[in-house]
Amino acid sequence: MAALTLNLVLAALVAVTYGRFNPLHHSGPASPYFDAPSQFGIPPTTPPRCVVDRAAYIVRHGSRYPEPGSFAGWQALHSKLQNATYTARGPLAFLPSWVPPVDDMPHQPLYLTSTGAKEAFELGVDLRKRYRFTPGGENFTVWAAGQQRVVDTAAYFLQGYLSQGNYLAAPSESRGTIVSMPDSVNYTFADSLTPSNGCPRYKSGDSSFRASDFRATYQEKVASRINRYLDGLTLNSSDVGVMQDLCGFQAEVNGDTRFCDLFTEEEWKDYEYAHDLNYYYGSGPGNPFSATVGFPWLEAVTELFTSSPPTNASAGGGARGEQPGRDSALNSTERVFTPPHLLMTFTHDNNLPPVVSALGIWNTSSAHGVYPLSPTRPDPRRKFRSSYLVSFRGYIVLERLSCDPHPPPSTVHHKSGQVVEAVGRSAHAQKYIRIRVNGAVVPVPGCASGPGSSCALDGFAAHVRKRGEVAGDFVERCGLQDVKNATGILDIFTQVPSENAQTYTLLTPQANAVVGL
Repeated sequence: MAALTLNLVLAALVAVTYGRFNPLHHSGPASPYFDAPSQFGIPPTTPPRCVVDRAAYIVRHGSRYPEPGSFAGWQALHSKLQNATYTARGPLAFLPSWVPPVDDMPHQPLYLTSTGAKEAFELGVDLRKRYRFTPGGENFTVWAAGQQRVVDTAAYFLQGYLSQGNYLAAPSESRGTIVSMPDSVNYTFADSLTPSNGCPRYKSGDSSFRASDFRATYQEKVASRINRYLDGLTLNSSDVGVMQDLCGFQAEVNGDTRFCDLFTEEEWKDYEYAHDLNYYYGSGPGNPFSATVGFPWLEAVTELFTSSPPTNASAGGGARGEQPGRDSALNSTERVFTPPHLLMTFTHDNNLPPVVSALGIWNTSSAHGVYPLSPTRPDPRRKFRSSYLVSFRGYIVLERLSCDPHPPPSTVHHKSGQVVEAVGRSAHAQKYIRIRVNGAVVPVPGCASGPGSSCALDGFAAHVRKRGEVAGDFVERCGLQDVKNATGILDIFTQVPSENAQTYTLLTPQANAVVGL
């Protein structure tokens, strides 16, 4: 209750401070998690005559400390402020006393902050309530790229999702399992949660330099404006970039939002658009190889949603003692692992835009000139918004809906000893797919006539086949035809362990365990 009260107070303070505009919702990859607003006017709640019977998430890790390169920029700014004699006034009066919010420099950069741990834990709690998939006592398996902050995000998610039976004092009795794999390597190809590193041609399609070009059009103007509050010190465009980054990072590291107050709404929108260009042209629809590397995840999930479990399967749930990594049966090549109905995969920010590209969303408009994104002029009609996708703990989810043909009756007669059929469980229930990005529903292009603007399962499968033609064959498009063991298939959900992906299993709680980088 105390934590809930604190969150409500903080939310109220943000609303009072920023009114209708919140810089933390326009900070791109530096944004702490927030639910994205609906861009299509579709409620995010499950339609009344439906139930979600399967869901697949791809999630960015939670809020973290800066990477070493970014931290070097913080240190450079601090050095500049400390090694000068000057007077700071008004909104910049705090600069002489400002220190970078990192107090354990050898260890903190790259790792989750307490906010990141909280974001992951809360996602687990939220999804347990949203889906009610995993009865108490059952095991649960998730997948994570191998860098520490990603594995820790998965671990904190499991602690929030499982709660009962996720024994902190007795790890051997934990019901949670993380299937992890090498992170950002070039030898697992498409069988990875960081597949762009396995595609040699991917970088040739990266034209994210447009973001730097756009920043050059506004940062000097911003520096000139805020320099009016300084005598004896001159801030430049690089300083402006660091200070805008610090808004989101300091907010999630230690709650300090003073850098958020320095810039105008238009300056924040320019800052956000630079990030939009970076992701759109670097790893999103503006990179011709983006759909190629995002498609294996989409294809693997679609196959799970459209097929029945094989009879020789070992389950991702079940009684204690049957978890992958502990059961010798899972090492048998004759058995296929059946993932849980809630499929959770954890990775990095740059691995979400390729899934957007593979799905074919956020890159079409009935209005002329919206896409591809203009390198020089932000179009307010665009749907592609980095803050709504790659915020810390940002995600894309595909939900499979099971929907009755008619709304539930307002009056139900119950006979003793008979169980009334739940919503979406009737013999006539139909299957649909719905996409949500950071909570907001995004319709499948050309297929949104189902409940809650969903797409009929058969129609979605047809859409994915067409998108596969756009994506092309991973091995061929990436130029891997002559590379031994190169694969365009993601098999990690049904092969545990996966030889191609070189997966290994970890048992929660794993936060702060030493894993392969």
